[in-house]
Order: sequence, then structure tokens, then C-alpha cells
Amino acid sequence: MTTAIRDPDLQTDAAMRGTNQIGMRAQNERVVLSLLRRHGALAKTDIARMTGLSLQAASVMMRKLEDDGLLERREKLRGRVGQPLVPMALAPRGAFSFGLKIGRRSTDLMLVDFLGNSIGIARHTYPYPTPSEVISFVGTALPKLSALIPAAEQHRISGIGIAMPFQLWNWAAYVGAPQSEMDAWRQNDIATDVAEISGLPAWVQNDATSACRAELVFGQARVPSDFLYVFIAHFIGGGLVLNGRLRTGPTGNAAAIGSMPVPETGGAMTQLITVGSLAGLERRMIERGQSAAAIWERAEDWGVDDDIRASWIRACAAGIAHATLCATATAELRAVMIEGWLPADWRADLAQAVREEIDRLDFSGLDLPAVIEGSIGHLARTLGAASIPLAQKYLLDA
Repeated sequence: MTTAIRDPDLQTDAAMRGTNQIGMRAQNERVVLSLLRRHGALAKTDIARMTGLSLQAASVMMRKLEDDGLLERREKLRGRVGQPLVPMALAPRGAFSFGLKIGRRSTDLMLVDFLGNSIGIARHTYPYPTPSEVISFVGTALPKLSALIPAAEQHRISGIGIAMPFQLWNWAAYVGAPQSEMDAWRQNDIATDVAEISGLPAWVQNDATSACRAELVFGQARVPSDFLYVFIAHFIGGGLVLNGRLRTGPTGNAAAIGSMPVPETGGAMTQLITVGSLAGLERRMIERGQSAAAIWERAEDWGVDDDIRASWIRACAAGIAHATLCATATAELRAVMIEGWLPADWRADLAQAVREEIDRLDFSGLDLPAVIEGSIGHLARTLGAASIPLAQKYLLDA
């Protein structure tokens, strides 16, 4: 009889369940696929050892996943006693998914393969987002991106994940939009609208949480088991990872660090969103009589004056450091990860500035968290959205 798998690195509530053989088998397949996603190519002996399955059960399962097109064989490992081992890895074209990012100034639709490699991406900018404009964009962009996959593989598209700020109607003044236009989001069910226009299942997640998910699912480096994720875009948002799992909270809005109170220069308190967002950088540029269009059009070569750049990074870093202190005192975090819609050198300089600001704060009684950079880059929200359908169908959730 097939047994449930217990892998301590992949524990989820779902992994603790499995009341019949079919359900157990599906759960075991998810664990195997998740192990291969995390570790890369593995032989059936590795899978058996890591999961506790018998070698025969692991072999049968991996053969089935290969037949389903989800796994592919790699070169044999020779030079060992016994038969050469044949590592198996996720097949890039075994599954596809779409990620839709809805931002304050732009929306992206990306098509990715099973490994998170981009097959194609479309982008649309606007003064502010409305449901009708986003749906119109999806209706135009999705068929063009879908056509990049041969007809015989269309059935492997798992769905569309949507990453967007929650309660958009509350930010009308911040994005310079008429309140009446933003109020359209109050009653809108974007997942239903996207599902209807695409014919695919759709899921919604907070955009910063989605960016954090991308790091857990597709990140290039091992990350601490407990960390605060910070994503800087038009506004600043966060993700919270505890014991290796993304914590979204009862309404999916956990780690909404933009609302955290932090001190300004002079001691007055303000929300982190006012000092840690690109909206603040835009404001500084406009006050100097400069166009800020470039920071919304692309994530490199912004051409910002050095003094504006330095003052914004300093203010942003100070706010993030205070938020990190509060979060570390609450959840005993090991690290804070910095990512965003930022040029790579801006991200590196901001991370260094956060380290310096943390060193100035009183962390007595606490272990100083490490400050690390994300590995995904400016498309983390979109890629995180694309990971949702893959996780729903094939993987243990992040």
C-alpha cells in the first residue's frame, strides 16, 4: 500500500493528510515534483531516501511522471558500484502557466514554463489601473502569448495567477486617480473576469506576497527559514516566511509593512509607505522639475540625479530598518530580503544602506538579522503570480 510522505523540508498541512490510496498517490507525486524543483535532478534512489518510499514505489512513481511528460531523463551517473544511476529532472515543457501583475502604473502578462523560464511577456502602462483596462489588456495579450505554445501542448497550461495590491480603492489619492474610477475595484472579482475571458482557472494574491512566493519557488539561492521580504515598487510591500513557509494571514494581507509606523527625520511618525516607495522618488524628481516617466517604463537606466538617488535610498533604508526591528522583535526573524522594481545597483546600494541603518538601531535582546538581496529581480511579482497555478496543480505550496 502507498504510504504518505514525510519530508521535513517540505512539511505542509496538506502533507499531513491523505485518507485513501488515490489521494496519497497524488500527494506523493507533489512531494516528488517539489523535491526535484528544489534540488534539481535526482535519481530514484535519492527520492526513495528523501521521502521514505520504497525504491520500487519511487521508481513506479517517477516512471509515471515521466510518461505524463512532467519529468525528463538526464545523463547517467557512472563511476559507482552497481548499475549507473539515471537522474530525473522537471521537464521544462511539462507544464506552463500565466502570471498577471496589476500595478499602480502598469500591468504585465507573462507566460512561463515549468521551471519559471519566460516564454513571452506583454506589458501595458496607464496613469492608474481600472478593471476594464486590465481585462482589455488580457483579452489582447493572452491569445498572442498562447500562440507561442504549439497546439499539441496547449492542454499543459495550468491557469493564470494574478498579483495585485489589495484594496486598490484606498490608494486613489496616492496614485493620482479619481476616486470614482478606483471604486470600481470594490465590487470587482478580477479572478472571475480573467477566468471567463481566458477559459483558464485563475487565482489572486497580494502583489508583494506573490513576489516573495517567486523567491521561494524559483529563487536561485537557499534562503533562511524565517525572513521578512521587502518589495519596493510604486508602494512598498512585504512577505513573511516562517519555518520555510509563506504566511499570508486570514485575508491574504500579512506583512503589509507599508502601513507600519516608522520615524521620520525629526522624530515624527509616518507610515513606511511614505518614505520607502518609488512614489516618494517620483515626488522628489517632480519637485526638481524632472520627468519620472523612466522609473515606470523600465527597471534600469533611470538617469536620476545622484543627490536625489542618495537621499531617497537613505530615507527608504531608515524606514526598512525600523520595520525590520519591529518584525524581528515579533517573529525572531533571521533575515530581511530586499527586492523591487529597481536597477540592480540601486538594490545593492539600498541593501547596504539598510545594513548600516540596522547597525545604528538598538537591537538589544535580539539577534541582528542578515540583510540579503533577492535573486529574482524586478519581475518577481509577475513570476510569483505565474507560480500559483503550478503550485495548485503540481507542487506543494510555498
